[in-house]
Formats: sequence, structure tokens, C-alpha cells
Amino acid sequence: MGKEEKVISVKKDDASKVVPAIHIKNLVKKYGKLSAVSGISLDIMPGEFFALLGPNGAGKSSTIGSLCGLVNKTSGEVRVFGSDVESDYKLARSRIGLVPQELNMDKFEKVRQVLLFNAGYFGLSGTARIARVDSLLHELGLWSKRDAKVMQLSGGMKRKLMIARALLHNPDILILDEPTAGVDVESRRSIWEYVRKLNLAGKTIFLTTHYIEEAQQLCSRIAIINNGKIIALDSKDKIMKDFGSQEIVVTLSSAIKKLSSEQFGYPVEARGKELIVRVPKGDFDYKKFLKRIIDLPVEKIEMRQTRLEDIFVKLTNTK
Repeated sequence: MGKEEKVISVKKDDASKVVPAIHIKNLVKKYGKLSAVSGISLDIMPGEFFALLGPNGAGKSSTIGSLCGLVNKTSGEVRVFGSDVESDYKLARSRIGLVPQELNMDKFEKVRQVLLFNAGYFGLSGTARIARVDSLLHELGLWSKRDAKVMQLSGGMKRKLMIARALLHNPDILILDEPTAGVDVESRRSIWEYVRKLNLAGKTIFLTTHYIEEAQQLCSRIAIINNGKIIALDSKDKIMKDFGSQEIVVTLSSAIKKLSSEQFGYPVEARGKELIVRVPKGDFDYKKFLKRIIDLPVEKIEMRQTRLEDIFVKLTNTK
């Protein structure tokens, strides 16, 4: 990124084993009788761009809160680069920058003053504080709004300001909790581009989101959480391979009234002028399939992989 971007130091147990940036083991968080998180375990490695996907109320924010010390976990182990988040709180927290879901800064204060004030919490002072704040304002496209009040910013600019605040102490890990909720498309793309650059520079990114496109665009590894439990955890490609399937999309010049799976030999769904045919894993007889549709008014035939969104809906049973 810039001259101030530091190289991540990686702690090792021995010469060959890299300590995870984030280590969560058997994490449980209960609110009374309600279990928000039910014994989840995962490791996020240094420099990784990781997504925790789940519908609202799945346990994402409770997991983040336990990691950042915002909520007291009921049981389990949570470590940041080997440091326990409770017994070694200061060191663990110093390596994390958190962008929460909700705006939690003085909306009547000016943008630059918000960052200058918060920089003091991280021990920055004098010219170093000013340089860091101004650098982030330029990087995130907020320099022209430096003297505007927070309440005068657009939704996208407020999100960028929260990212800037989280990066003041140049943490090794950036946690983004639903970072683009309610943000316009242009601002969303701009935020994506910026966090990609941070990740390429070596920063570990932990993203929670229910925007499936966001995870698919940005992350290499994904965990899907539902009802406080992780129901899938692997690389994006592996999850799509294991839980998804290929489908043939047949575009017709006009819709057909009657439709049956027997006619095609495979499960089929009509979407207007499109016929979606689910291709089973294993052998698929394309010649036989083409013979079955030869009498239809076919304009185009495409093969595509099931979208991550379809897999997410199937696994979480959301509508």
C-alpha cells in the first residue's frame, strides 16, 4: 500500500508450523438459554482473505464480538497470533482492526478530527499521527471530505471512514463485519478494491457478510454458519464442487407450456424462456440430451456451475 504498511510477523511454534492469525476452538456463546454460537472451531492463516457467511442471527457478530473482546465468551479458546484474547488481551487486541456493522462515532464531529482523536488511543502523536491520518484519508478517497461532519457523509463514505479508523494502528488483521450493508454499488466496488489491495500487501482479512457475491468476489476460503454452527468450511472452489452441481441453461425463443423431467431425463426447471436442467455428478450423456430437445425452439445452450448463492440458500434453508 504505502510506506507505512508493515510486513506481517508470523509467530511459529517450531521451524515448520505457522501459528494461525486467528484460532477459534470449541467457541460457545450463550445469552441466557439461547446459544448464539455452539462450539465452532476454525483457523484463519496469516495473509488469508476469509469469509464467514450466514443469514441474520446465525452467530456471525457473536463470533466477532468474542474475538475482539466486545462480548464475553461462554467457553472455548480464541487466540490471535497465539495470544489469548482474554489473558493476553492488550497484545491480541493491538493486532486487530475492527469495522463494526453500525456507525459508532460522533456524527457531529468533523471527519479528520474523528481520526486524529482516535489515533491517540493507539499511542500516535505529533507528526506521525497527522501523517497516518492524512495518508488514510487520501487512500480511501476521503480527503475532500476531511472538514465535513460525519453526518454529512454518504453511507459509503461513512463505511470508508470506519475502515480508516480501524487501520489507524496498522493492525495485522482487519475484521469487516457486514462492511457494505446498505452501501450503494459504486461505493461497494470501491471498498472491495481497497481491501483487496490490503490483502495483497499481506494483511489478514476476516469478513462476515450475508452478501454472497461479496464473499465470492473477494475470498479464497469460506465458512458457512447457521444457527450457531459451522455447516461448511473449505476453499470456495471446494465448497462449490462438493455442494454444487453443473446445470444446462437452454434458452428458447418462446416458453413451452408443458414440462416434465421425463422428457429431458433429468430434473428440469422452467424460468420464463429458460429451461434449467440439473446435471448429476458423474457421467452425462450429452448426445442423448440433445436428441431430447431437438424439437424445441432452442436459441442458445449454456453450461454453468451452480452459484455460491444457490448453495448458501440450500445449506441454510433460507428463502
